[in-house]
Amino acid sequence: MTTASGRADGAETTGPRLVAAAENAALEQAIDEFKRAVLAKLTLAVGKDAAAASDRDWFVATTLALRDRVIHRWLDAERQTLARGRKHVYYLSLEFLIGRLLNDVAGNLKMTDVVSRALGDLGVNFERVRHSEPDAALGNGGLGRLAACFLESMSSLGIPAYGYGIRYDHGLFRQIVKDGWQQEYPEEWLSFRNPWEFERPEVTYDIGYGGWVETVSGRGGHTRFVWHPQETIEAVAYDTPIVGWKGNHVNPLRLWSARAVDPLRLDVFNRGEHVAALTEQARAEALSKILYPSDETPAGRELRLRQEYFFVSASLQDLVQRHRNAYGTLDTLPERAAIQLNDTHPSIAVAELMRILVDLHNIPWDGAWKITVDTCRYTNHTLLPEALESWPVTLFERVLPRHLQIIYLINARHLEAAARQHPLDAEELAAISLIDEQEARCVKMGHLAFLGSRRVNGVSSMHSALVRTVLFRELDAFYPGRIVNVTNGISFRRWLYQANPGLTRLLCETCGVDIRDDPEAIGRFTAAAGDSGLHDRLRHVKRTNRVALGRVIRDRLGLSVDPDAMFDVQIKRIHEYKRQLLNLLETVALYNAIRAEPLRNWVPRVKIFGGKAAASYAAAKLIIKLAHDIAEVVNHDPAVRDLLKIAFLPNYNVSLAETIVPAADLSEQISTAGMEASGTGNMKLALNGSLTIGTLDGANIEIRDSVGNDNIFIFGLLADEVEERRRTGTGPIVMPPKLAEVLDMIDRGVFSPGEPERFAPLTETLRRTDRYMIAADFDSYWQAQRRVDELWSAPEAWAACCIRNIAGMGFFSADRAVAEYVSTVWNAGS
Repeated sequence: MTTASGRADGAETTGPRLVAAAENAALEQAIDEFKRAVLAKLTLAVGKDAAAASDRDWFVATTLALRDRVIHRWLDAERQTLARGRKHVYYLSLEFLIGRLLNDVAGNLKMTDVVSRALGDLGVNFERVRHSEPDAALGNGGLGRLAACFLESMSSLGIPAYGYGIRYDHGLFRQIVKDGWQQEYPEEWLSFRNPWEFERPEVTYDIGYGGWVETVSGRGGHTRFVWHPQETIEAVAYDTPIVGWKGNHVNPLRLWSARAVDPLRLDVFNRGEHVAALTEQARAEALSKILYPSDETPAGRELRLRQEYFFVSASLQDLVQRHRNAYGTLDTLPERAAIQLNDTHPSIAVAELMRILVDLHNIPWDGAWKITVDTCRYTNHTLLPEALESWPVTLFERVLPRHLQIIYLINARHLEAAARQHPLDAEELAAISLIDEQEARCVKMGHLAFLGSRRVNGVSSMHSALVRTVLFRELDAFYPGRIVNVTNGISFRRWLYQANPGLTRLLCETCGVDIRDDPEAIGRFTAAAGDSGLHDRLRHVKRTNRVALGRVIRDRLGLSVDPDAMFDVQIKRIHEYKRQLLNLLETVALYNAIRAEPLRNWVPRVKIFGGKAAASYAAAKLIIKLAHDIAEVVNHDPAVRDLLKIAFLPNYNVSLAETIVPAADLSEQISTAGMEASGTGNMKLALNGSLTIGTLDGANIEIRDSVGNDNIFIFGLLADEVEERRRTGTGPIVMPPKLAEVLDMIDRGVFSPGEPERFAPLTETLRRTDRYMIAADFDSYWQAQRRVDELWSAPEAWAACCIRNIAGMGFFSADRAVAEYVSTVWNAGS
């Protein structure tokens, strides 16, 4: 039977069935092909039979099979970039916290289902294989994770880029907590090698240190300076492909490993001094051993400077050589390259690029300076003085003598130019000079990065304003318009689509599958804020994620937690300004309140902490100990039952965050106002439906503007109020009664029986100075937490707020942030 149009009945359904059948056939073919590829790698590259292979063996084989599907795309992207003469972005960062890559690469290639089913057909569990991959120990916190998100976004947006960093053998450290005390052990992420990377033994550069500078007179009275380093170390390149969304573009992360030019002194070895013969190799390899070696000693400070120069020099030599090979002249470097300094660590790049241009390529100073400024950009990530870096002139003179000469000349010309604009008094000169002339003369590296960069940006609207009006106020007056804002962003692909598949499915069903390509489309979720059926589904997703995190807590800590309790989360590096101490003190106050009124209808809470303290940061390590001592008392007190539990998860890293973030209900973003540049953890948690309790600091302000005042819990002093208190002093510290009771308990040894003075350095500092406004903000914080309790007790209202938070996060995509860098900072359009 046919219709009036002549089509057979059922034709409208036959077409889709044929399409579906064809898609299924293609999928089965892809699975079979991938199975064969994995088995081939297992046999030929790993050297194992399937029956004897471990999860780690399957991980390596799977990785190599996926890598084969990446390499052609990578090489093709490089060919197209060169053929079209497109501008490269060179992203220099001391940290790249890329985490595990297997799920990331499979997801971006849209092969997750293929990989999982192929391994399943081979009798291998994909989740076990995925978890056998170690986290790449290449960073510490938000700075490194931001760099990783940006690299992935640059690949996803098709922007030609290189990430440049250091291939740390042991990362920052592996955090072990013993008897509540943090202990540091080396990470062993490279113990079985890294199957994602390509070693490039042919890509090496000599890095010099020390020595002396020779002045050479040339023709026409021209003077040249020749640096004769006393020590030379080789930088060797290792490349890891960073795959963009749908695999359309691939960029490399090039990491440098250090080795001695002569790894073994045979003459010394043959004299029987076997250990001494390896001294040069050990000294060289120290540069790429660990991230952030302690700078408590002169040797540690020198190693930090040597480390920063090591990766900067290798990276600049590499990109300059690439540009010359492609274009023949360095005059066009600013048109074809944008060098992004991710925070102050790589700021020696300004002096090093000048050295390369002037000393090695004979470009006159003025022309070299124009090339340098037009090529470099600088992102400031912090207002903290210790993170801005200043190096003693004596250290600089010993380690990098030619660079100190260059910095002196940059400074002299800068001060002369400033004086021509208007006369400067001594205070104004000191404020804008690159040299701090105080008791110990130091080079101000933040100032160097500012002067040598066409654009300087902060990472949230508030932070950029403070960079302009506080940090570089005097320099901004001489170089107006140089400072811009680009608010940070996160990779939705990593932190939502891969980390939280349950929420992703719910969003796709509600908002449309195009949210995977357009993060702003997540805003459609707002329309469902009043849908009670959707509330139930969202609560189910959240509870499932809390159950998964509860298993991790039980397995790692031996602590059982209630998956129906509120999961209250603070996960970030331990620092006084981030105020984990405020959180802990309020937790004890809540503990006291529960004990005082055990029959009250309290909201059950699980307080979850994670983060590392710098190895030499005594106060931060003491805060970790306090957290564990409080947990020991609270978790074993039958009076509080399951109403309050405390869990400190050790060795916080990207993989652990991928379990915590989807399960969190409350996001603690409680830094002292004016001290957090942006934060990205706040974005990840809000995107996954966690409500924020926080100060008006960093990106919290923009999150509030995006989600609305009624969907966030704001408390505490404002940044200008904090500054005013510090400037004028507040007289005796006024302790709120609840806080005074908590401090008294700590001082009496309630949480440290037998050693009541254990936490005196924390409590005495708080009573004496309250630098981080813990006493000043305590009551406001307590009241905000009670508002949290009130909303949690109204499940429908809480769910609606969660939906509005998720829907308001579209702006905070790393894709948006990178697109802003392209247009306002790098000028790197197609």
